[in-house]
Formats: sequence, C-alpha cells, structure tokens
Amino acid sequence: MSVGGLSKERLARVGEVMGGYVERDEVPGVVTLIARGGEVHAGAAGTMAAGGSDPIRRDTLFRVTSMTKPVTAVAAMILVEECRLRLDEPVDRLLPELSGRRVLRRLDGPVEDTVPATRPITVRDLLTFTMGFGAILAPPGTYPIQKASEKLSLAPPDPPTSDEWIRRLGTLPLMHQPGEKWMYSTSADVLGVLIARASGQPFETFLRERLFEPLDMTDTSFAVPAVKLGRLAAAYWPDPATGALAPDDSHQGRWSRPPAFPSGAGDPQAGLISTVDDYLAFAQMLQAGGIHRGQRILSRPSVETMTTDQLTPAQKAVSGFWPGYFDSRGWGFGLSVVTRRDHPAAPVGTFGWDGGWGTIWRSDPHEDMITILMTQVAWTSPNPPNICLDFWTTAYRAIDD
Repeated sequence: MSVGGLSKERLARVGEVMGGYVERDEVPGVVTLIARGGEVHAGAAGTMAAGGSDPIRRDTLFRVTSMTKPVTAVAAMILVEECRLRLDEPVDRLLPELSGRRVLRRLDGPVEDTVPATRPITVRDLLTFTMGFGAILAPPGTYPIQKASEKLSLAPPDPPTSDEWIRRLGTLPLMHQPGEKWMYSTSADVLGVLIARASGQPFETFLRERLFEPLDMTDTSFAVPAVKLGRLAAAYWPDPATGALAPDDSHQGRWSRPPAFPSGAGDPQAGLISTVDDYLAFAQMLQAGGIHRGQRILSRPSVETMTTDQLTPAQKAVSGFWPGYFDSRGWGFGLSVVTRRDHPAAPVGTFGWDGGWGTIWRSDPHEDMITILMTQVAWTSPNPPNICLDFWTTAYRAIDD
C-alpha cells in the first residue's frame, strides 16, 4: 500500500535504519521527515541527550547552523524584489567598510602583499559565495590570512555587534578577486549585515516579520525562550577516530539569549534554531514557487533563479568544497543544486543545504519530494556522514510510482 506515492512498508524501513544509529549510540536521537504528494511522514527515535531518558520528539528544537544560509538568501531576494537591493550593484553603498578592496597577491603570502580588486563586491557575489573571502579547508594557522582572521576574532559570536564584525572584516584583504572563486560561508554573514542595513531593521527582526511569521515558523529564531529551553536538543562533537560523543559546552546557556551578532551563515554558536516542521514550511514555500498557504512570499522567477546553478565552469574549475564536489553540484543563491545525477537520491534540479550540527534538507521538484533529517551530532567532514546517505537512500527507495 502506498500513501502520497510512498510505500508504507518501505517508509517503515526508514525508521528501522535510522533507529539503528540510535541503538549503536552513533547519535542520541534523530527526527526524520519525508513530504510527497501532499502527505507528510515524520518519525523520531532516541533521546534528547546521550544517556538521557527524555525522548526526542517531532517538535524538538535543533541548531540548524548552515541551513540558515538559504533563509538568509530568501530574505535578500525579498529586498531585491522590493528594489532595495540589486543583484549586480556594488555593496559599497550600504557596506562602505568593504569599498576599495585589496586582494592577496598569493593566498600563502603575507597579508600586506596585495593588489587592487578588479571590481567591487556585488550582491550577486554574496549570494553565490564568490565575494573572494571565505573558509579555507586547511588546519588553522596554515596561511597568514587565517592567522590575521583569528586575531580579529571574526568567528561569530565573538564580535560585539554586526557593525563591528563588518568593520573588522574590512581591515583584511580579500583572498581572491571578486567573482573569481566560490568560497564557503563568509558571504552569508556579510549578507546578513547587508539585509539589516537595506531594510533598516535588525537582521533577526526582518527574518521574523517577513519570513517566520508569514510561514508560521513559530519555533525558529536565533534564541530560545525560557519556556522552550527544555525542547532544545543537546549537541555533540564526535571523536573522528573513536566516534565517542563529547557534549558541546554551550548547550542551553548561550541559546537562552539572542547573540550580539546573529549569523546569516549559521555559525554553530550564532545560527538559527528550528524544528523539522518549521523548516518544512520554508522548504514547501520554495517548492511551491514562493507561495505559502495562498500568500506569496517570493516570486516564482526569484525562486527559480535561486535554485538554478549560478556558477560558471571557470569558477568551478578553481573551487571545491571537497574533491569532485562541483562535478555533479552547483550553487544557486545560498544553496546547493544537483547538476548531474550520480545517486538514486539526487535527481537533477534537487536543491537544499545541510547544517554542520547534523541536519540536512533537500527539495526535489522532479519527484515533488522534500526530505529533512535532524540529529544532534556534528559532522567531522564536509562529506555527509553515513546517517545522511542512508536516510536519502531509504527515503527514495520508498517511492512507489
């Protein structure tokens, strides 16, 4: 028997496989959600904390970290539609701290050895992560620019305000010329500051009024009210060698108050908190071309632009999240897009993104399907861990038409 084009028997297998990760103590708990054909199938297994007795539930709160990035991109596109931002406009008008950029002559060279930027940073650069500054997948301190960044305490939530963060960032040179190379993460934090200045509101206020309230995302925010703290799942760092789970020391204290610098990139200590159903509402809005329950949040053309690969072959040739990543993936605005099917669970056109604390989201327009997985265990590599791969595999195996 099938419901919404999904086999009930094979859907049960999703729960069995995910439950196995709990039984083997690889994750304390897990929440899954598969939506297709107007039907939503959710499951939960395990506990809120390792060794605890409180069961994890469908309404458990998780740190979705980098799944904040697509939310930030949608917020920016709302302002683009209102002509308060323009895709190919330099950000200098609202972010004068980033005007007159200098660029490192060599990534491994001294931070003083620079050349002028060939052009300003644009809003498009921020949305496509090609501003020329971002994460370097190398041990801390490998390059002088890493040391300079660490000295300025650029990682949220250390800066006292978003204005101070952008000021500090503006004192550093870019790592690459604007538009030259895809680099992860920093662009989304810059975008959060830009959204605040373009809207004339704090970033978190704009998100709440223009996205979370219209989408009925009542449990999504940068902080957790006292009455909801008991629903916040613990979080853990796994030992890469043994798999042993070490608890994060900021489990509830930091999340009980808003961060001074809410991270548009979803920094692990200053990103969004959400639930599987709240994030489903966001995903369904994009799947529906920008509409939620009859209310238009974003235009269909904007959604189609966001979910189309925006990177050029030249940009992909010098970029990469891990080796071979861009062989079958691209980057739209704030999210990943599948460009070549290399797995049964990755049809061309599928889009979404992941959170480094163990959360994933994918929307598949071809199958009219949304998959969301939430756990409390951080990734140890940019490559999705086995629990993610097995979730996608079993979810797509349940398709029955």
